[in-house]
Amino acid sequence: MPLKLDPIAEARRHWEARWPAEPARAMAAITSIMRSQQLLLARFDERLKPFRLTFPRYEALMLLSFTTAGELPIGKMGERLQVHRSSVTNVVEKLVADGLAERIPHPTDGRATLVRITSAGREVAAAATEVLNADLFGLRALAPADQEELVRVLRELRRDVGDFGRPG
Repeated sequence: MPLKLDPIAEARRHWEARWPAEPARAMAAITSIMRSQQLLLARFDERLKPFRLTFPRYEALMLLSFTTAGELPIGKMGERLQVHRSSVTNVVEKLVADGLAERIPHPTDGRATLVRITSAGREVAAAATEVLNADLFGLRALAPADQEELVRVLRELRRDVGDFGRPG
């Protein structure tokens, strides 16, 4: 249900009454990012509900589907999904319980476990991707040029906070 007023604009108004415009603008920008993430995740989870997926489970399935062999060690999944190993373990347990992935022993490292996507997992990932692609991942309100600009701006932000380094 839509809110009656924009809470971020209201927070900015209060912020500007107490502090300079520059930090108020930054506060409005960062809370806009955080609120957008909350709204988009809720939308994704709603779109993925028929597939018995959440967005983190969908991301894990897609990560596995992008690999050559359809499998990765749990630790590597955590690195690539940028989440703690325990979060990946929780996601993997649910995927395994639903028959979308399986745990298998690592062939060369007795301490490691691989997660492999199943054929059912590939089918679900493909069908869920069709739904998210059709919805343009919730970004229909933005023109293609605005989507590219958003990617560019957020890439600079991510680089500045240490998400990745500069090439070379």
